[in-house]
Amino acid sequence: MFYGFGNRQRELLEKLLFKKIGLTIDDLAKELKISRNAVQQHTLALEKGGYIEKGELNPTGGRPSQVYILSDKGVDLFPKQYSWFSELLLGSLKSQLGTEGLEIRMHEIAKNLADSLKPKLAGMSLPEKIFEVSRIMQELGFETEVDESESLPAIVAHNCVYHHLAKEFEEVCQLDRSLLESLLDREIDHEECIIKGGEVCKFKINKP
Repeated sequence: MFYGFGNRQRELLEKLLFKKIGLTIDDLAKELKISRNAVQQHTLALEKGGYIEKGELNPTGGRPSQVYILSDKGVDLFPKQYSWFSELLLGSLKSQLGTEGLEIRMHEIAKNLADSLKPKLAGMSLPEKIFEVSRIMQELGFETEVDESESLPAIVAHNCVYHHLAKEFEEVCQLDRSLLESLLDREIDHEECIIKGGEVCKFKINKP
């Protein structure tokens, strides 16, 4: 997760991870065994990038010292186990609800998400909605484009944002289809699927 960061910047971020209350410039210089000026350059770059932020002033006997802490963006650089946790949840749900029940739950989740997104589509024509939904999917992590080469338009995703989960639980694919159906108020044909060996995930938008 630390692509583009130098060794010193990574070490600095790790020091702040272990010290939640934050560290001053002098603290970091001592911890990293580099000059105060070097620390200032690194903190300036990391703060500009949004990876660290100023915390509470550290009261001392003299002038209070500025403390730096990790921002949420900085915390997100460190490894997470979202996929593992999601796999546990889906496994538990499937054991309770079965395949059909899990698909229904995916549909419910998609509908709730769609309800929160529908205001973005207010007043749009269907073609405009299709392009806007493609853009929304990009915000959710998909690499999408709109294919208008055939009689029925399609949204094509070149990646699956939960590839590992969908390989284990194909019911997850119901989430995408239900989300598109709810947003576009059209039946969706999941014509091609990456998990099932396709090059892309292709969602064809059927006529009313």
